[in-house]
Amino acid sequence: MGRRALPKVDPEIDLSSHLRTVDTLPTPWNLTELFGRVAPLEIEIGSGKGLFLQNASIARPEHDFLGVEVSGKYARFTAARLAKRQVANAVSVHGDGLRLFRELVPDSSLVAVHVYFPDPWWKRRHRSRRVLNEAFLADVVRTLEPQGRLHFWTDVEEYFDSTLKLIAAKTPLIGPLEVAETPAEHSLDYRTHFERRTRMNEEPVYRAQFEKV
Repeated sequence: MGRRALPKVDPEIDLSSHLRTVDTLPTPWNLTELFGRVAPLEIEIGSGKGLFLQNASIARPEHDFLGVEVSGKYARFTAARLAKRQVANAVSVHGDGLRLFRELVPDSSLVAVHVYFPDPWWKRRHRSRRVLNEAFLADVVRTLEPQGRLHFWTDVEEYFDSTLKLIAAKTPLIGPLEVAETPAEHSLDYRTHFERRTRMNEEPVYRAQFEKV
């Protein structure tokens, strides 16, 4: 399933507190500059329209959230939905999430990493482009604090199975730990918009989480 067209972002919305690029993130790493405080931090790679970022940040105000999205228009849309709801503990970042982890995120600094419905890169010759590769998983292990968790969901069974094998072979993460499917109480009670579309089409979602020890 491809992405649908986005609604236009109201140009009157002030995005200055909710939209960054990888190049404008603080160097060295400084959460006080980003959020005005130091709190447990979670990062989502591929935040799409920002449904997870919005709902998780509202549900867990004691945590801070970064959502990294390679598409500028999607990162901007996410920032707008956060700004409209005056969410103070979430920021949308436009840019390469793998670079963000590789160059900026310090060791043992995250309580969670979230990867939901990443591009499966269907053609075999393109699979090296998948975000869940050995180098990124090494950065996940490095940046998670003890008991920190990696959350991975996809609707592509082959991607799910091959990633679980890669995690088992190349990382010390414990898992996969089961993630139960929960019933949706309303039309946006899903982890992401992609999960909503997948489940409404009665297609399977493969879910797992892993813990650093």
